[in-house]
Formats: sequence, C-alpha cells, structure tokens
Amino acid sequence: MAGGWTSDGAVQDQIDATVGDAVNLARSRLPKGKSLSNCEECYEPISMARRQAIPGVRLCIQCQSEIEKQQTFTSGINRRGSKDSQLK
Repeated sequence: MAGGWTSDGAVQDQIDATVGDAVNLARSRLPKGKSLSNCEECYEPISMARRQAIPGVRLCIQCQSEIEKQQTFTSGINRRGSKDSQLK
C-alpha cells in the first residue's frame, strides 16, 4: 500500500530499478572480442575451458578475483525516498 505521492507498487519499482542497474553494470563489464591465451597481468596461461566459457577473457581466474575484491558498487542514486532526501 502506497501513501502520499507514491503510487501502488512504487517500492517494487525502486527495487526493480536497482536490480536492473546492477545487471546492466555487470553486462557492461563483461569482456568482448577474442580471448587471450595468457593473462595480461601475470602472463600465466588461461585454460581453454575459461576461454570458451567467457569470450574475450583477458585475465586468469586468480587475477580476476583480485580485481573483483577491490571493486565496490555504488549506484550514486538515493532510492530510499525518505522525507529528508526529498526536502534537499
């Protein structure tokens, strides 16, 4: 049940938009093009199974894992809809 200026389903719309943004970001980060046979960071061989599973792969599993640990996701959009955020 929505209240105030929001319509029914507004919370679900916000959730759907957040998930959609995350999916689009993940898709944009997928590698494209020809896969490398050796990792561009450590020069270790990339397995054939990985190259077939992810077209355009450029990093071995270990280097890719290290990069993903360092990345954090923030959408930069306040979708909480609190009164404070609406007053600013």
